[in-house]
Amino acid sequence: MFWTLLFLVFLFGALVGSFLNVVIYRIPRGESVVFPASHCPHCGTNLKPWHNVPLFSWLFLRGRCAFCKAPISTQYPIIELLSAAMAAALYLKLGLSAAMVGTTGVFLTLLALSVIDFYYKMVPDSLNLFALTLAVVSAWSPQMLVENLKNALLFAGGFALLRFYVSYYLYVKLKRMSPNLKQASWVKNYNTLPAVIEAMGEGDIMIGATMGALLGIELGLAAVFLSALLALPAMLLRNETDASKQVPFIPFLATATWIVYLFDTPIARFVDALYA
Repeated sequence: MFWTLLFLVFLFGALVGSFLNVVIYRIPRGESVVFPASHCPHCGTNLKPWHNVPLFSWLFLRGRCAFCKAPISTQYPIIELLSAAMAAALYLKLGLSAAMVGTTGVFLTLLALSVIDFYYKMVPDSLNLFALTLAVVSAWSPQMLVENLKNALLFAGGFALLRFYVSYYLYVKLKRMSPNLKQASWVKNYNTLPAVIEAMGEGDIMIGATMGALLGIELGLAAVFLSALLALPAMLLRNETDASKQVPFIPFLATATWIVYLFDTPIARFVDALYA
């Protein structure tokens, strides 16, 4: 029975991953995720049902469209496999429960947000708010609902303050390097000397709220610290003045949140030992 349920959860995750590929492709383009039906982005031919079987279709088609033979990105099977593995891991941790379904929804949405941020440097509010809402209600108890909401608000406020402080620091630093820098959109109407760039976007603030709701204060701070460590190599190599080469931070936040959530008990013990 256990292995049957695990297989079904894995299969469910792969199916959701297949849908996530549609979300990742269409939402940044402003297209509906429902209509039209799945089709080849190169020749536009509608796909047959057997062309949409998660994981297996890409392998059987050898990574090419069945009609025009154009290459199919490896992103498709990778996202499907990651989604299936994440769903299975959360089943092993939480068992088959409402909390498991809600938490799986949060992390799979964070996966889609991470890929979109990586490719397009954008964070759709529809997905971000969906992840945050699921994170707040995933405990499914009135007591935890209030606690999750409180933690989400605390982290959102903390990320917002961090955004202003770090943006100002970057402005001071870069102003010394070049006097002709563009100001950030969120301070363009200020009469005072404006910050030049945003240290993080509004989407990152909502991701922070999701982290707070999922992990709580202590583990949430551990995840923020871990995300900074994960991002450090990329940040050291970035081009500070070229917007096209700025580092998307949501993939690091989402990865750190996943690691801390999955290994919450040993990480909590480690954090407690630091203050013992």
